[in-house]
Amino acid sequence: MKLLIRPAPEVAIKSKPVRRQQMKHLRQNIRKLLARLDHDITVEGSWDRVDVHLPDDRGLLSPALDELGRIPGISTIQEISVYPLVSLEDVAEKALAAFGRRVEGKTFAVRARRIGSHDFTSNDVQRLVGSVLMANTGASGVRLKDPDVEVRIDVREDQYHLSHRKHQGAGGYPLGSVESVMTLISGGYDSSVAAYLMMRRGLRSHFLFFSLGGQAHEVGVRQVVSHLWNRYGSSHSAKFISVPFEGVVAEIMRSVNHRHWGVVLKRQMLKAASEIGAVNNVAGLVTGDAVAQVSSQTMTNLNVVDRASNEVVLRPLIAMDKQQIIRIAAEIGTESYARNMPEYCGVISQKPATRAKLDRVEADEALMDPTALRRAIDERRETPVADLMNTELTPDAVELVSTPDVDDVIIDVRHPDEEERSPLVLTNNEVINIPFYELNQQVEALSQDRQYLLYCARGTMSRMHAGHLKAEGHDNIKVYAPGH
Repeated sequence: MKLLIRPAPEVAIKSKPVRRQQMKHLRQNIRKLLARLDHDITVEGSWDRVDVHLPDDRGLLSPALDELGRIPGISTIQEISVYPLVSLEDVAEKALAAFGRRVEGKTFAVRARRIGSHDFTSNDVQRLVGSVLMANTGASGVRLKDPDVEVRIDVREDQYHLSHRKHQGAGGYPLGSVESVMTLISGGYDSSVAAYLMMRRGLRSHFLFFSLGGQAHEVGVRQVVSHLWNRYGSSHSAKFISVPFEGVVAEIMRSVNHRHWGVVLKRQMLKAASEIGAVNNVAGLVTGDAVAQVSSQTMTNLNVVDRASNEVVLRPLIAMDKQQIIRIAAEIGTESYARNMPEYCGVISQKPATRAKLDRVEADEALMDPTALRRAIDERRETPVADLMNTELTPDAVELVSTPDVDDVIIDVRHPDEEERSPLVLTNNEVINIPFYELNQQVEALSQDRQYLLYCARGTMSRMHAGHLKAEGHDNIKVYAPGH
């Protein structure tokens, strides 16, 4: 069996040097990925096509089509049977076996091409095959213009090819044929779809994760990144870079006007991404922003955010609505991850600025201790994506307590503003207030003889931080989950 691969139409309109380079990338990517299925698969090609030859009787067609359908840069994949040229009657017999059922009750046309020296013409092939199909099937007739079924036959010297089913590819450009980028990934719908669209466009992507909520969130993001890379980007190596950003969040909430929290957090992330991206030779940064989706993504605020970096910021989702994004996430297999990804909501203003002023935001940032960002960048962890799920990072299970014992101490980890608006009052238990961004600093002062239950309104921050503290050896930390 042979598979004929055509590149995306955009490749065909490139200049010859660019097209030659992109086709080389495409062949290399296909060759590398299909070799994992079987080393005997051969990949050849020219300036406008790639030919994949599958060894017979090994059951490789279905897995090869699955793999090829996810490789960026491919427009179509056509199944082709290759036979030795014995006679025109043999050509007609093989065509009848291949297309007999497909033309039942339908119109068809035979399209034949011939290369080489033969004692027959292309028209001879078309007439004979057409007459055999009409005589031996229930086809409704021959229609040369817009038939229901096209029977394509290529005669090449001492062989002929019968074209079968055609499959759609991913489109876009071959991965690695454009520059590299750094994608800011949170594991939600938006960032995972943005990462996919950039890979589909031929941009090799590293993944940058800002850890705000401990190991549980990072494990989820690692799973998303591993899925994306394995399915759409594994022809090229990539890094997963995790930046511990809890200290930066704490500094923002101590020093910055609460109306600017979201904008300043995005700016701090861009500053870190720019520095880390420069070390990794990327040509731009990618985010999952969609205009006006949240307060930090108004045009005014995006402009203020972008001023934090000199790097180009690519936003492939900028004009999409949420349903479009979720639909693509479902198609690429990240929707289930995103739907179950814990939402970390620790940096949400009650009345966020939707038209932030750059000078005011910069004045707020000037009040921050710059060592917080410096420390986060310096303490980043880099892992090859290929090894991402093999590293020792698993969220420790934390116990959820719906009815605390009398001696349990409840730690309200919400921001003071939220705690003040809706204080937690319990009759039988002591309640203390330690904002989530101060937990790491204050946990060592807690008595080892008491049991502590972390509490927040949604349960997300409390679970994340409890898992993080348990991983560090604090076995007396659990989660207060009323109604669980």
